[in-house]
Amino acid sequence: MDQRLRTALLLAAAVIVPDQLAKAVIQQRYALWASDPVIPGYFNIVHVLNKGAAFGFLNRPDSSWQTWFFVGVTTAAVAFIYYLLTTANKGDRFFIWGLGLILGGALGNLIDRLRTGLVVDFLDFYVGQYHWPAFNVADIAISCGAFAVLVSMYMQNRRENPARKRRKVAR
Repeated sequence: MDQRLRTALLLAAAVIVPDQLAKAVIQQRYALWASDPVIPGYFNIVHVLNKGAAFGFLNRPDSSWQTWFFVGVTTAAVAFIYYLLTTANKGDRFFIWGLGLILGGALGNLIDRLRTGLVVDFLDFYVGQYHWPAFNVADIAISCGAFAVLVSMYMQNRRENPARKRRKVAR
């Protein structure tokens, strides 16, 4: 197996395992919709279910199309990530690591969707009554992976356009 794929799969596994373990603990220890303050006024552990995407995007309990839509989108994303990994520059660690994190997060939430049709979210950050949508380990991995891919793209752009560097130095 190619080193790029091996690295991405190891990172994906490093996301999936804690994500699924944390979700299992939450489901076992907390009743649905329960909330337990960790840092009062800022952070709770909760047990909520999400039909939508990361951070509650398209989470509408009154419709049923989201599950199969997101299963399809995730399947397409996994195929695209595989393609990107097989064509990536072997030395582009940020890109490969980012794709591995995104892959792990996508598969972590896909497991939930295939098992129950819903994703378990349990991290609730807020200030006063203003809550960020609850999320999970998989969502964190997707966000960090996307950031790593953006960093990789920025660094690649800087390498390919050295004239830009000279103009800034000359100023």
